[in-house]
Amino acid sequence: MAASAGWSVWREIIPATLDSLLITLLVDTSDVFSGAAGAALRAELASDENVLAVLQVDLSADLRFTEGWLVLTNRRLLDCSGGAAAWRSWPLTPGWSLRLFDHAGVGTLELHSAQARVALWRFTQSRHGQALRLLQRFEQQMAGGAAHEVSEAPLCPVCHTPLPPDSDECPACARAQPPQTSTWVLLRLWRFARPYQGKLIAGFLLTLASTAATLVPPYLTIPLMDDILIPFQNGQAIDPALVTLYLGGLLLSAVFAWGLSWARTYILALVSERIGADLRTTTYEHLLRLSLDYFGGKRTGDLMARIGSETDRINVFLSLHALDFITDVLMILMTAVILFSINPWLALVTLVPLPFIGWLIHTVRDRLRTGFEKIDRVWSEVTNVLADTIPGIRVVKAFAQEQREAQRFREANQHNLEVNDKLNKTWALFSPTVSLLTEIGLLVVWAFGIWLVARHQITVGVLTAFIAYIGRFYGRLDSMSRIVSVTQKAAAGAKRIFDILDHVSNVPDPAHPVPLPQVRGAISLRNVGFRYGSRTVIRGLNLDIHPGEMIGLVGHSGSGKSTLVNLICRFYDVSEGAILVDDVDIRRFAVSEYRRHIGLVLQEPFLFFGTIAENIAYGKPDASREEIVAAARAAHAHEFILRLPHGYDSLVGERGQGLSGGERQRISIARALLIDPRILILDEATSAVDTETEKEIQKALDNLVQGRTTIAIAHRLSTLRKADRLVVMDRGEVVEVGPHDALMARQGAYWRLYQAQVRRAEEDAEAAGVVIESSLLHSAHPAGDV
Repeated sequence: MAASAGWSVWREIIPATLDSLLITLLVDTSDVFSGAAGAALRAELASDENVLAVLQVDLSADLRFTEGWLVLTNRRLLDCSGGAAAWRSWPLTPGWSLRLFDHAGVGTLELHSAQARVALWRFTQSRHGQALRLLQRFEQQMAGGAAHEVSEAPLCPVCHTPLPPDSDECPACARAQPPQTSTWVLLRLWRFARPYQGKLIAGFLLTLASTAATLVPPYLTIPLMDDILIPFQNGQAIDPALVTLYLGGLLLSAVFAWGLSWARTYILALVSERIGADLRTTTYEHLLRLSLDYFGGKRTGDLMARIGSETDRINVFLSLHALDFITDVLMILMTAVILFSINPWLALVTLVPLPFIGWLIHTVRDRLRTGFEKIDRVWSEVTNVLADTIPGIRVVKAFAQEQREAQRFREANQHNLEVNDKLNKTWALFSPTVSLLTEIGLLVVWAFGIWLVARHQITVGVLTAFIAYIGRFYGRLDSMSRIVSVTQKAAAGAKRIFDILDHVSNVPDPAHPVPLPQVRGAISLRNVGFRYGSRTVIRGLNLDIHPGEMIGLVGHSGSGKSTLVNLICRFYDVSEGAILVDDVDIRRFAVSEYRRHIGLVLQEPFLFFGTIAENIAYGKPDASREEIVAAARAAHAHEFILRLPHGYDSLVGERGQGLSGGERQRISIARALLIDPRILILDEATSAVDTETEKEIQKALDNLVQGRTTIAIAHRLSTLRKADRLVVMDRGEVVEVGPHDALMARQGAYWRLYQAQVRRAEEDAEAAGVVIESSLLHSAHPAGDV
């Protein structure tokens, strides 16, 4: 429906007193009044009934995409789901409530009476802002306040998320739309150049001297022409001594200029290489200090391109083009001084093309800047395809998707080509235009110079020298115009580098960290809450874990188990509450020192390219060979390592290629054993292996958990058979805590998970043609999923 039509429909429904609210809602809700649903709603609303908020429901109760609407008025809630024209309604009854949940990327809004749940609506996270607004309006109405009388946070016009207090800027949109690049960002590179400022000053002085030396030869042409060549044409004899003097001066100035140019180029090249190396190192070190949420929103290829190609581009700019630019500026200034000293009027004529060239540079600069920014982003798409495909080449080949990946790369490469072609159209016109203007300027100088010679105001020697200087002047001017392209490329690259350096970790080190010499392993969670953006993952969680205790975390996928251990490892910081280790908030510890006391075994162990010994000793690089072997023995990895061609010195391929999943996992366990952590995290350490391999890994885990505070996430209950307590999580909350037998006797959430596992085991056994006694299934710890 057009905006004007939507407005007219609204005017029929809502009194003029809510016009300001209408403007806010119109963007989100004009479509609700189209078609049969709109007609039914208009017929449903009373004359004094005002629409306060609207939620566009895009999921059905069974999580299928659909279309529906939930409308809140000052009297009731109205619902039209599944595209039906009929509207259901519930009056705003005292004691009723709306409850908003989000789980695994799906939002749920539930309407509850005093006794039970009356209705529910599901939606994707793109509608979360609408749901928040509707919930806020509902609570205001239930509290007895008119919606238009209550001060509330306005919504972002782009993403419709409530804005922070006293702010007109949406933080999410501000991050998504970074400011345009300015050439002044290059000045921020001074922090990397400061340690070499002595060499830079020496290079500048050498540049000044070499530029001055190159300006000597044209000046010597004046006496050569006026005192030797022109008199010789008029019948006078040539003085050999004078000729030798002038030619010697030309040779000496050329050699002197060459020597100075070599020295300054060498010095400044050394400095620029060191600046580039420092820039790469600083950027990479800062990247390693950033929290995991930063990497969650970035592509590997993009980060590699920033640290690699962008720093190389800046390095080339500093070593070559910045030096040329300084030389050009000095040459133009010094040439201008000489020209005005020879003949001011002829010098003024020389400057005629400058305003036009300056205007052209100013016009083209913005187009080049935005163009190079886009080129950088498009090139990142190309590197992202490579970063995705090469590490996952086994999956590509296993599913025979070589042609598909080749097509992805071809499309990304074609996009890159199109963007470059578009920019080259501008650049191709710019450079010849500058050259044309300089040629016209040279022609004007020739014409004016000949006129002055004809009037005997200057000599032929002066005009010859002037033309020589003009050639250098315009040549440097043309060179400066060409450097616009390189400067904008370097500025775009510098901005992408400083985007990393300016990012502050969400897990900062404290200003005055508490020392952590030893850890007992007592963990306390106090009203812990955590949100991924606008999605609540953990809410109001309280749990005490005693030193040396083994805790098993169970629950459906997306219940918050992995998020909880990430918070304990301090990969993220809690949004609410606190996590205490030995009665001290973990945010008071230095991050690196705290994590040295934590051992982590993941579901998919990551091995680096290198030897087996290097991977085991990754957390303790100075470990002796005896310590490495002892850790491998405890992890039941020693035997298979000795069977490798070079034992502990055998190379592991990228990401552990060449080893089985169980072998990689046992190396990961040995790596955790070597650092002897007091707190151990097992994140589904056996879920990706077969039963026999699981037995081997379980033996290694039995050695690993001895005397340590252990938190184990597992789908297979066999991994948790020795847990002291089981913690059952659901929707980010702890719903049950206790040993296996006590939880089974309670017949609550854990019992339902367990029964579902038993049924799955029976179905799997029946499908395999194996008869298993039900009593055996119920008495043993099954190995299916929980």
